[in-house]
Amino acid sequence: MPQIKKILVANRGEIALRVMRSAREMGIKTVAVYSEADRQALHVRFADEAVLIGPPPSSESYLKMDKIIQAAKETGADAIHPGYGFLSENEDFSQLCEDNNIIFIGPSPQSIELMGSKLGAKAAVAKFNVPLVPGTAEPITDINKAKKLALEIGYPVLIKASAGGGGKGMRIVENENEFEEQMERAVSEAISSFGDGAVFIEKYVTKPRHIEFQIFGDKHGNVVHFFERECSVQRRHQKVVEEAPSAVLTPALRKAMGEAAVNAAKACNYYGAGTIEFILNENLDFYFLEMNTRLQVEHPVTEEITGLDLVQLQIKVAQGEPLPFKQEEITMKGHAIEIRVYAEDPANNFLPDIGTLQTYVRPQGHGIRVDDGFEQGMNIPFYYDPMIAKLIAYAETREQAIEKMIRAIREYKITGLETTLGFCEFVMQHEAFRSGHFDTKFVENYFKPDVLKKTPTVDESEIAALIATQFFNKQKPTAQNQNNTQQQPSHWRTNRLKHS
Repeated sequence: MPQIKKILVANRGEIALRVMRSAREMGIKTVAVYSEADRQALHVRFADEAVLIGPPPSSESYLKMDKIIQAAKETGADAIHPGYGFLSENEDFSQLCEDNNIIFIGPSPQSIELMGSKLGAKAAVAKFNVPLVPGTAEPITDINKAKKLALEIGYPVLIKASAGGGGKGMRIVENENEFEEQMERAVSEAISSFGDGAVFIEKYVTKPRHIEFQIFGDKHGNVVHFFERECSVQRRHQKVVEEAPSAVLTPALRKAMGEAAVNAAKACNYYGAGTIEFILNENLDFYFLEMNTRLQVEHPVTEEITGLDLVQLQIKVAQGEPLPFKQEEITMKGHAIEIRVYAEDPANNFLPDIGTLQTYVRPQGHGIRVDDGFEQGMNIPFYYDPMIAKLIAYAETREQAIEKMIRAIREYKITGLETTLGFCEFVMQHEAFRSGHFDTKFVENYFKPDVLKKTPTVDESEIAALIATQFFNKQKPTAQNQNNTQQQPSHWRTNRLKHS
């Protein structure tokens, strides 16, 4: 059984640091790759070695498979961890690692390819009796045929790019009159985004919740799940708040969904970390959505409730070790919430707001975790995803985790650019979130930019000073102070507000 001695991390930012820290705890050396925009990045400084692979655009650096393989060979790295994004779900890269005798810390090329096609994935899991949303089993190109199928399924329907992700190539169609136009748009966007115009049609689930299960397989045929994550608070079909466990799953439903998730992983002979994503409707019926063949951004909440290090487990599985536990031995405790801190302006449709971190102070305290890749004074490069950090709060109960998260958000000091911190605090305080009665339309239903408008506040120290000043001014002058130089009025409060 080969023992990994040096890992090249084919990624950047917080996930690169996350992988390197776990590797270091296992006594494994690490290699960073970086673009010219990331010369001073924390992951570059943390690694044992670092290799420049190209200009800032990811297409010329982090997506250059040949340069990454070359860097691994030059540094003697015997394994590559792809993190998430970039090349993490690229079957060609997984195969290239295999062809060069480099261990790919992830699933096989065959699993990535099968689950990378939404239609292929649906066909595979259907054989294992995993529930599917009513819809087409094959790609549709004929508009008239597609319209007929949409009528049979029943409006509203969803047109989705087979190779899609992140909401691209996706259109909701409310009625037959708008079907043709929306299908043409979906196909066009799918071609421009993925080079593949294949689309399929499925029933659009109203008031859906996005529930995903963390699964793990080894190279000996064993597959388990580590329970669910609730990912329904999204903007532009991308997650911004995640938690584990979900507030609505009963033990029986959790068991049924967990078994379906394991079966979906077995459908593609999966090994490594992966996620099975489900849609849950208002009647608590669940349907397979897709599989992500990699580690997820939100994996920390699963780590918090299970006490497991998923990155270390990835490395062990990649070495050929069997999973060290059976399903019945895996337990969860407490509740964890993660928010993604983006350099975005929630008051301006969450558009990126790239700039310099003039102030950057992380929250601290019991049950608080910050996964990031920045420090004060650094710039947020506009070439990449604008996520600054992931803030995680863990407590015994969901209510306590929410309150802990609110406290941590208020302690997180970031200036120099707009962030999603204010929006995330709004989510934590909203009755729909606190009660657990929300779905993927949370932002659409409840969020308005006006709620984030700042109002002038007076802090406790200022209030105390004002009271003291008023008390002092009310005192009658004595003979002694009548002879003193006349006092000038205090401008403390005026100056304080002027410079705050």
